[in-house]
Amino acid sequence: MFSDLHHTIRLFLIPAACCLVFLLQSCAATGKKPVQPEDPLAGKIVDARTGAIIPFSRLMADLMDHKVIYLSEKHDNPMHHAIQHRIIQHLLDTGLSPALGFEFFAFYDTALLLNFVDAGGHDHSEKINAMMETDMRRQLHWDRQSDRMWQYYFDLLKLARDNTLTAAGLDLPGPLKRRITRKGLAGITRLEKKQIFSTGYDNPVYAQHMKAVFTKVHCGMGNADMQDRLYDTWTARNDTMARSITLLAEETTGPVVVIIGNGHTEYSLGVMDRVKFLNPALSQVNLALTEVRPKPADIEDYTVPLDLNGFAPLPPADYIWLTPRVSYEDPCKAFKKSLEKMKSAAD
Repeated sequence: MFSDLHHTIRLFLIPAACCLVFLLQSCAATGKKPVQPEDPLAGKIVDARTGAIIPFSRLMADLMDHKVIYLSEKHDNPMHHAIQHRIIQHLLDTGLSPALGFEFFAFYDTALLLNFVDAGGHDHSEKINAMMETDMRRQLHWDRQSDRMWQYYFDLLKLARDNTLTAAGLDLPGPLKRRITRKGLAGITRLEKKQIFSTGYDNPVYAQHMKAVFTKVHCGMGNADMQDRLYDTWTARNDTMARSITLLAEETTGPVVVIIGNGHTEYSLGVMDRVKFLNPALSQVNLALTEVRPKPADIEDYTVPLDLNGFAPLPPADYIWLTPRVSYEDPCKAFKKSLEKMKSAAD
């Protein structure tokens, strides 16, 4: 969950917070890479409801029985995106035509994505294809993101293009997300509020739970005002993505495959409970692509149910696919070292 929350937290435009988020996102790429211990669970697929290890064929048989399939990721793990590609290709090979919904693109970006899909019916030169990619990336405001991160999602977009699949953005536009995180919902204008869909579905217990998570992501730092703004952004995004998913499901005959961060679907909350609120008839299933712990752990450690007053004790996901980690660095440790260096320099 913590990695996914960086996408929300990095929108908070207070210098100290921005510094922390930068460190949380980049520290894994600095220093010496520690030796990764072997983990016998890496590569295993777990039915989180029973704790049983299952084969890929059984996983797919269940996924295909649902209308909305969440492939919940840690954004910077390349294996997670490879698994997403494999699952979508398997759906295609069995004759299904899934629609793809992306957290990392705004709902209003859908026309750009569909223009790209439409281009798959034409035979373009490599030069023209490269120009089209560059132009789309610029219009999606991804030209300032890393090439590596862009390629993860562009590979899935190419899969959609090559198979004429519907591809849609799900989230709020970036500038609006940043405005909410800076000013809170109470601080933005009435005109901006009219652009935000709200389910009106919320729970104070869940709100306190998420604010505690935000504090942990900040390595124990933060204040109530910052947590409130982050939660406003979190809720507005989840509401918007839930609405986008329900609309996409209504317009699609095949399954809807949602490419989204783990935090938005954990314990069937965040986006999933809002989709259920909007359309209880939609069958949903969540596959959490999950990095193994820094030290080898038992399956039971990954399937601990939710312990939150008033909520069902559900496991983190329906299925968990355990993968190697991108990094074994402790981001909070790196952050504290950087703060010490800044303090020494100031002295």
